[in-house]
Amino acid sequence: MIELERLHHVTVATRNLEEAKHFYSQVLQFKELARPPFKSKGVWYDLGEQQLHVVENPRSETLRANGLNSLEGHFSIWVKSYSKTLQWLEEAGIEYEAEPDSAAGFSQIYILDRDNNVIEFAASYHS
Repeated sequence: MIELERLHHVTVATRNLEEAKHFYSQVLQFKELARPPFKSKGVWYDLGEQQLHVVENPRSETLRANGLNSLEGHFSIWVKSYSKTLQWLEEAGIEYEAEPDSAAGFSQIYILDRDNNVIEFAASYHS
C-alpha cells in the first residue's frame, strides 16, 4: 500500500506563459516561488502547503476550448471567507459560478484562467 502524506502540487498547462503569469501573479495575486532551471518554460506558486505549477505547453491535450464546466478536471483552493472571495472576484472583474449551498458540504466558487483551466475556491457555508 502507498503511504500517502499530502498533495504536493497541481500542474496546469498554458498556451502563453506571460498571460498566465499576469493572471496568477497580478490578478489573483498568488505568490511566486523559485523554480528550478528546467528546459521548459513555467512558473510555480505557493498555495499554502501545496504548490501550483504552470507550464507553457501550447499543444497540451488538457487545454479546453469551451467555457466553465465544474465537471471538468480542476483544482480547489480552500479560502477563509466565501463572501469576501466573491466580493474580491467581483471587484477584480472575474466571472464566476457560485454554489453557496452546494451539496458538497461546503460553498463553492468556480472561475477560469486564461486557458480555460477550472479553478475552484471552497469555503465553509455562510463564511
